[in-house]
Parts: sequence; C-alpha cells; structure tokens
Amino acid sequence: MAFNHIAVIGGGAWGSALALTCARAGRKVTLWEPAAGYAAQLMKTRESPFLPGLKIDDSIALAGDVADVVRASALLLVVPAQAVRAVATIVAPHLTRGTPLIVCAKGIERATKKFMSEVIAECAPNAVPAILSGPSFAADVARGLPTAVTLAANDGKLAGELAHAIGSISFRPYHSTDVRGVELGGATKNVLAIAAGAVAGRGLGASAAAALITRGFAELVRFGKAYGAKTETMTGLSGLGDLLLTCSSPQSRNFTFGVNLGRGQKPDEIGGGLAEGVFTAPVLLEMAHERSVDMPIASAVAALLDGKVNVDVAIETLLSRPFKAEG
Repeated sequence: MAFNHIAVIGGGAWGSALALTCARAGRKVTLWEPAAGYAAQLMKTRESPFLPGLKIDDSIALAGDVADVVRASALLLVVPAQAVRAVATIVAPHLTRGTPLIVCAKGIERATKKFMSEVIAECAPNAVPAILSGPSFAADVARGLPTAVTLAANDGKLAGELAHAIGSISFRPYHSTDVRGVELGGATKNVLAIAAGAVAGRGLGASAAAALITRGFAELVRFGKAYGAKTETMTGLSGLGDLLLTCSSPQSRNFTFGVNLGRGQKPDEIGGGLAEGVFTAPVLLEMAHERSVDMPIASAVAALLDGKVNVDVAIETLLSRPFKAEG
C-alpha cells in the first residue's frame, strides 16, 4: 500500500522534525498539535516553540482539529509517553479500521506498566500499532542531517511500506517485526542515560562513563530477553544505538537531568520536563523485579529519583557489588 498522506500528531520538537522529514520524502503532510496553546502559537508563527528558528515548511498543512488528521493514510503519534493514551483516545473514534498509528514516544505507561503498542491496542482498537525509535535528536532530523532509526510493526510487509513512506536521503528507517524489542529499547535507555549524566555531572571521567554504558547495555539486554525482545534488536539502532547517543550528549534531556543530579541538585529542583526516564525508572524497576531481572544501575537511578540516596551513595553501592564474571 502507498502511504502518500502522512499525519503527524504533536507539534513539539520531534513532531515538527518528523513532519519536515516526511515532506522531504515527497509525502502530503498534515501536522496537528492537540494542546490549544501550542497549536495557536504554531498556527501564528509556523515554528515549534521547541525548535526556535526553524520554520514549518509551507507545504505542510497545519490542522485545526482531529477531523483533518484522520484523513491521512498513516499517522505518527508524537507526544510524550505518558500522554499517548489520552491523545490516542481522542483520535480513536475517528479512525478507519486498519489505519497505521506509529507511536514515536519512548517510555512505558507508568500507571499500567503497559508498553506503547499495548496502550494503542487497548484504547484505539481500529488502529494498527507500530513503533518508531532509534538514535535521533529532533534538531538534527529537522535540519536534514543523516539519521537512521527503526520502524517496527507486527506485519513485516507493512513495516517495510511505512519505512519507505517516511524515509528519505537523510532519514533512513530500517524496518522490523520486533515491536516489543524496539519499544523496550527506547524506554530502557532513557533511565540508563540519567545514570550516565550523573557520572558526567559528578566528574568521574571517561573510563567510568564507558563502564556505565557497557554495564547498562547488559541490563538492557537482560530486561529485553525477559520480555521477549530479539537479541538483534537490542544490538541494533533502537537498542545499543539509541543508548550510545542518549548517554553521551547534552542534547538528551535524560542525560542533562542526570548531569544536574550529579552536580548535587535534588530531583524536584531540576524539573523533569520531558525527561521520560524520570517517569519510566520506577515502573521499569517494578517490571524487572516481576521477572527477576538484575538491574543495579536502573535500581540506583530509581533510588536517586525517589530521594532515598544521593549520588555518592548510589555510586558507592554500585562499586561495592560483589566481583563476578562478566555477563
């Protein structure tokens, strides 16, 4: 099937960037921002408040309401993970059965411990859930800088068609049928990025950062296996690739949140904003405990966010773990 009309729901930095890249791919694009205040600003300036200075191309139609969005042949849902249910519920009654709804959030719903594809299946049954994730910063994608991501759907043919529809010279989606692996990698790496940021903020050096990322990846793989992810997905763009990017750049909100923790700020002083790892950490830990997955770094992050320990105690706890074989 040809997906020539793509709708993007969410006019933030990532939504605006994806709208621009779909337009570059030659698609008809409609962009809708559900929040009235941001929508009014977007309509007035054709500029996302989160990507200042970058104009929304005139070829992109700015929708006034949900009815304009559901005419598209495929939808990208680009809102924070904890808002996916609310926005999908608004869209759901208007969807034609079989419409692909591609979630571009990286997280686990805190209240229910459900992955994003499960949330869509539950509240938008007419939609076909898909997931877009991988190492990507909105500013890079918006500027047309080379980026590769993973797009997953249960139907491999559909995943390939969707990847072709939104792909371009500078934006390359690889397709997959491992929906759980792709969404799990995106959620887990946010928590680990907070830990990496704390290491950087505490000034512990490049060797400590490398150790943290490597051992964090081991946790991601263990968690992924416990929840049915494929190993090749964990070592791919949406797993290792996204982890490396998010754990090494101040462009990452999660990394920056961790840097501030490492510099001595308390979690409630920082303001989580759109640092999805802040919301994901406690539920990730609960889910790990349910399947007996050892995740000491994620545990340390959850304890830090809960105010149970400070950074120095968290680091000491990790360093005092028993010596063992690598694995």
